[in-house]
Amino acid sequence: MDRSYAVENARERQRLQTLIASLSDEDLTRPLPNGWTVAITLAHLAFWDHQRLAVLKQWERAGVRPAPVDTDTINEGVRLLAAVIPPRRAAQAAIEAAEAIDQALEHMAADLLTAIEAGGQSRILTRSAHRRAHLDQIDAALRRKPAAG
Repeated sequence: MDRSYAVENARERQRLQTLIASLSDEDLTRPLPNGWTVAITLAHLAFWDHQRLAVLKQWERAGVRPAPVDTDTINEGVRLLAAVIPPRRAAQAAIEAAEAIDQALEHMAADLLTAIEAGGQSRILTRSAHRRAHLDQIDAALRRKPAAG
């Protein structure tokens, strides 16, 4: 059973932890090009890692089956809720969620992992891709000078 995704997940989780440790409260409220803030994006990551962990637990109980979601509408709901979460708490939630799903994936039974991959659901295993995309977005925003004002 190839678990190379675990290495990538751990790498991006470490990147997340390192980034968050370096963020000031001002950094957490910095806007991103999509209109979100750094903190909202971190809360978004926390939500999706927890959502995917819930799917994995359901699959452990009931077997692997398609897990379709409408990400656009879910993301909009997450954005609205994430905007009211204190920014530092959103950052911590992102770390906690990443650790929780990565640990679950590292200890998941091989037969369940095989079923996930066979069912075309392997994207759920590679949390690193989702983290990487948003961490790249945050890094780019932090490198830009804040607007004077």
